[in-house]
Amino acid sequence: MIERIGRKAAAAVRAAGRFGHFVADLARAVPDVATWGRPAVVQMRRIGVDSLPVALFISAFTGIVLALQASYTFTGTVPLYVVGTVVGKTMMLELGPVLTALALAGRVGASLAAELGTMKVTEQVDALETLAYDPHAYLVLPRVLAGTVMVPLVVALGIVTGILTGWLTSLVLLDLSTAEFVKGLKLLYRFKDTWFGLAKSASFGFIITLVGCRLGLGTRGGAEGVGRSTTRAVVYSAMLILVLDAFWAVVLL
Repeated sequence: MIERIGRKAAAAVRAAGRFGHFVADLARAVPDVATWGRPAVVQMRRIGVDSLPVALFISAFTGIVLALQASYTFTGTVPLYVVGTVVGKTMMLELGPVLTALALAGRVGASLAAELGTMKVTEQVDALETLAYDPHAYLVLPRVLAGTVMVPLVVALGIVTGILTGWLTSLVLLDLSTAEFVKGLKLLYRFKDTWFGLAKSASFGFIITLVGCRLGLGTRGGAEGVGRSTTRAVVYSAMLILVLDAFWAVVLL
């Protein structure tokens, strides 16, 4: 048992070392704008624009459920306009960023791991190196930058969508007027609520793309290895998103 624990500890240290080298290589690729500039624009569309349907779908129904559950919880205890407060604060601070990031971990993280993993096992990455292309500058950095920039934008649109659907639900199903909903929305609002959600969304986008690229380029073993890397990318990204969410709550709130 002690030997097994030692092997696992040594493997964890080696993995941490490889990840550190990966991040260092990524940082060294930043000055090579000529290599990563054009692919970054393409990845912004793939990671950001193409992810909007699923993100907005999740946010829309989250806003509906929040409004209904807040009404159910507060009926007879507090004024009904507090529904606007619950929808706004929850979407901006927590559910908007986290649910969107978890959805993108499944969509973007898995896609990146599968794409780069396939390139790795079919030796396309080796071919790039033969042609004097730095894989970190050409493959990894554009995706990481695109994720860091575009995920907050997707989250912002998701937050707006969630608040709008919460407002419509309040109008149609809860007999709450627009003025009352807006009163609740403004009741406890602080500007920090906005930038807090968007700031941690940027860290979520960074970690989703970084983990997906790292596991993709570390793929071994053909099609089975690609599937294993894809699964790990989703699981590790989701776990790190929740850890980062708790970290930012402690540090910034």
